[in-house]
Amino acid sequence: MTVENLTIAVVCGGTSAEAAVSRVSGRGVADALRTTYPKTVLLPLDANIADALKTNNVDVVFPVLHGPPGEDGTFQGFLETLGYPYVGSDVRASACAMDKIVAKHLFRDAGIPVARDIIVRRSDGAKMSAQRVFETLGLAVVVKPACQGSALGVAFPKDIPGIEAALRNAFVYDERVLVEERIAGREITAGLLERNGLEALPVIEIRTPPGAWYDYEHRYTPGLSEHILPAPIPEVQYHKTRELAKKAHQALGCRDLSRADFVLPEKGDPIVLEVNTLPGMTPTSLYPESAQAIGLSFQALVAHLVERARERHTQEPSNTSQ
Repeated sequence: MTVENLTIAVVCGGTSAEAAVSRVSGRGVADALRTTYPKTVLLPLDANIADALKTNNVDVVFPVLHGPPGEDGTFQGFLETLGYPYVGSDVRASACAMDKIVAKHLFRDAGIPVARDIIVRRSDGAKMSAQRVFETLGLAVVVKPACQGSALGVAFPKDIPGIEAALRNAFVYDERVLVEERIAGREITAGLLERNGLEALPVIEIRTPPGAWYDYEHRYTPGLSEHILPAPIPEVQYHKTRELAKKAHQALGCRDLSRADFVLPEKGDPIVLEVNTLPGMTPTSLYPESAQAIGLSFQALVAHLVERARERHTQEPSNTSQ
């Protein structure tokens, strides 16, 4: 079948707190894919998705989803049950990467540097948990819901009442919360692309205005963050960042693409914060920007990912459940 006859479904939206960003990314990916695959369709992730995939006679699914249930393995399992080839990591890798607590266990086992942390639960109560955080890590901490993306629910409290308030807010998003030691340093990120082997894209430094950090607003509002590419960091740290990004990708079992986020202390190794299995694809997103830096246009990038999913499917036993 020629590419002109293939139907690619870009699935976006859903019910997560990041659904609006997902829709922006989805429209961009669909527009880019239509230059290669004219029959590309844009579908919302809702209760009718199974019927929509069948009605459109979809050949490959390109999930452009952020947060659960699109990025945590739930949607990937759904597609595998129905037999659709899809772009990105499989069920296990998606679930492990989305759960920051599980991911950190895997990173530690692989010898990847991570920040000290403590795990607290909603059932323990914010007040008691805040005191335990202080006794274990001190006041310089970062509070993160275990299974959210785009910095939702993340806070940098400065005192015990601030920790308590940050935990209460994080518990709105998740029953479990990861609290990490706050490490002073520069924010950097490295994309991975499976093309000729596992290829590390150029490292990017992310800069925000004084007093700000790379939160939801600064991620998705044009002009509120600056991306320095390649990151102006010492060569040893630059190469170490790319090496650790590869190790993190492999530790989770990711495939096709990922993006690893780090904090870089003034001296020493970069510290891995998390890995995104479905990096953002909006006009302000880091991953397409790093691919562009090696001469890979957005259109070529998304087409490459579709072809990987398609080729992978042809090598697997057929599934006639569609």
